[in-house]
Amino acid sequence: MPDTLWIATRKGLMQWSRGAGGWQHARAHFLGDPVSHVLADPRDGAVYASLNLGHFGCKLHRSDDGGAHWREVAAPAYPAKPEGSQDPTPWDLKLLWTVAPGGADEPGVLWAGTLPGGLFRSADRGASWQLIESLWQRAERAEWAGGGYDFPGIHSVLVDPRDSRRVIVGVSCGGVWRTDDGGASWALSAGGMRAAYMPPEMAFTENVQDPHRVVQCAGAPDTLWAQHHNGIFVSRDGARSWQEIEQAGPSVFGFAVAVHPRDPQTAWFVPAVKDECRVPVDGQLVVTRTRDGGKSFESLSRGLPPAPGYDLIYRHALVVDTSGQRLAMGSTSGNAWLSEDGADTWHALSSHLPPISALSFG
Repeated sequence: MPDTLWIATRKGLMQWSRGAGGWQHARAHFLGDPVSHVLADPRDGAVYASLNLGHFGCKLHRSDDGGAHWREVAAPAYPAKPEGSQDPTPWDLKLLWTVAPGGADEPGVLWAGTLPGGLFRSADRGASWQLIESLWQRAERAEWAGGGYDFPGIHSVLVDPRDSRRVIVGVSCGGVWRTDDGGASWALSAGGMRAAYMPPEMAFTENVQDPHRVVQCAGAPDTLWAQHHNGIFVSRDGARSWQEIEQAGPSVFGFAVAVHPRDPQTAWFVPAVKDECRVPVDGQLVVTRTRDGGKSFESLSRGLPPAPGYDLIYRHALVVDTSGQRLAMGSTSGNAWLSEDGADTWHALSSHLPPISALSFG
């Protein structure tokens, strides 16, 4: 199992390591800088840190030696907006929301999802990036809207382990999209998702759905789980159709979801009160788990703080490692927890970190 946990926070990237004495804080990187995302690439061990530096823009750094040294690589860059364009969306990078590895047969390939809704691909470990014009130029993009941000964004990029040409992306708010040819063409894949915030006649419109996070079971890639703005959805046919889960413990609203790497029936969520509230239901932080494909859910809180508590877990701040037993979770209140038994019990790594945006085992 991985023995390093990377925690991206508003004030730096924190590195935790597991040794004979258990999990310990090893060091801080980019201290004081907002780190929006972190990826520990399972293919070659490289670690990528996305920084959102405000006035200085979005930056991307890579370490090839476990954080001992870092080098800045290229950040995705949009082309100039065509003169006379009626597109109200700015053509410049607002947030590097996620960086995802390509397939095992694609060494060096990375994907990046960004605000304002662009998808980028790198073939050289981040030295250069190419905007996927085939998605950016889709007419449907004009209907995309911001969710929690002013502009739409791509937060989930999933590469099918059986065929690296098959890629699925989640857009807030723009539904789920799928390519089977490496990005040459795209198709909407949000059929069955329901948007309760839309007028009834538009509730099932695929292009206005707000999947907060989409994950794919590595061992059974046709099964995907989505934590949507107003529900939980599961697909068992590679995102071609989705089924809504209407009952799932305290709430079906949340941001985070993780799926077991080999058992597609097992997935974890962190429920909350939706819309403007965004706190745990009744002030009690719990993790919900299904082990039967969504037929039933358990609410798990052993080791988590008692009510009242107001921790919110962001999209990329609940992760499971390759064992399927070890999970980590971090909150906007700066709390970080670890479970070694599939979320049955949790223990606190720290209660004093800056707000946490993302985690990665590596």
